[in-house]
Amino acid sequence: MNADEEREFREFVAARSRSLLHTAYLLTGDWEQGRDLLQTALASTARRWSKLRDRQQPEIYVRRAIYHAQVDRFRLLSWGREMVTDTLPDQPSAQGADWADTVVQRQDIMAALRRLPKRQRAVIVLRYFEDRPDTEIAAILGVAQGTVRSQTHKALASLRTALAEAGPSAAASSTASGRGVIA
Repeated sequence: MNADEEREFREFVAARSRSLLHTAYLLTGDWEQGRDLLQTALASTARRWSKLRDRQQPEIYVRRAIYHAQVDRFRLLSWGREMVTDTLPDQPSAQGADWADTVVQRQDIMAALRRLPKRQRAVIVLRYFEDRPDTEIAAILGVAQGTVRSQTHKALASLRTALAEAGPSAAASSTASGRGVIA
């Protein structure tokens, strides 16, 4: 990598690392693992920076690298320590809700999101947390737009089912026992 390419890469990292870190966090459910995942993806991108064809869209390449690094980590790590928690509500809580309930709901959402298969989780994160269109999600994941739509449908159905089965009382009991806390 020559000096100009290194400068371009450093500028890209400075401008986009915060957004990319949020994506990595949502894929992993943990800030430290998200930082590690982002560093892995950026190191991979730095090695290939001079060979990137479309220098105007390096973010898609990095997001794809984040996704693939997460898939690789998922395959390598033992995920047996994760615990099943309550279901995700389809509607926002009423105004004036207790903040403790909001925290519990967020923990339950993150736990339910972590239980999704890797591709479904990536589609949900890219669509609903980053507000990306189907075409961009398909480009990032290297799949067809129809696959993005079907994975979204399956993921939402899984989230609704998981959250409906747990019920509201399960949220309080799982959190009180420590199972609903993000590890």
